[in-house]
Amino acid sequence: MKKENIEIIPTILVDNFKQVKERIKKVEDYVSWIQLDIMDGVFVDNKTWPYTEGSINDLKEISTCGRPAVGWKTRTKLEAHLMVEKPKEVIDDWLEVVDRMIIHYETSDDIKEIIKRVHERKKEIGLAINPETLIDVLKPFLGDLDLVLLMTVNPGQGGQEFEYEVLEKIKALRKLWPNGNIEVDGGINPETAQESIKAGANLICAGTYIFKSKDIKQAIEGLRGY
Repeated sequence: MKKENIEIIPTILVDNFKQVKERIKKVEDYVSWIQLDIMDGVFVDNKTWPYTEGSINDLKEISTCGRPAVGWKTRTKLEAHLMVEKPKEVIDDWLEVVDRMIIHYETSDDIKEIIKRVHERKKEIGLAINPETLIDVLKPFLGDLDLVLLMTVNPGQGGQEFEYEVLEKIKALRKLWPNGNIEVDGGINPETAQESIKAGANLICAGTYIFKSKDIKQAIEGLRGY
């Protein structure tokens, strides 16, 4: 995978909207995309904003480079990783405020319908699978997806250890989907980022490693392999 095709996507897993804004400001100068980790306490045990405090509408305060100015402007685009039990019920609200969303295969039997709705609104859609889910389940959807997210930890908590077994899934998916966007998320540091890139991933999500770093710019460049 060529370095110019690799994107580092910081992930924001927080309790309130104030922290969302604070973290966007810390990384927006160094990346093109930022991911919001959204957990409802049902699909996973943990809860995050907006299920802890506030609402999805808080994001209308922020305009991204993919959405017209409303208030405070960021140079990045936003994707929402929806770790929620019923994504179909909230998808329209998220379409108002983010540029791309990711739903879990494990949470929905309406995947084709959700993909269609998102693309009708000219937004991007990704499908995530947990470490134990086989990549075969992705085959009916690959022609319509903008990305696939392979979780390299079990969703629901930041700071977990990378599951190296997922590297074989990355290789297999790259062979199956040679030109697709393959994103990985969980336990990412410079070593696991490079292993994932070598296996075929081109979108690398990291939260704990980036935001606990003393030098965020250097941390992001280190994940890219510079």
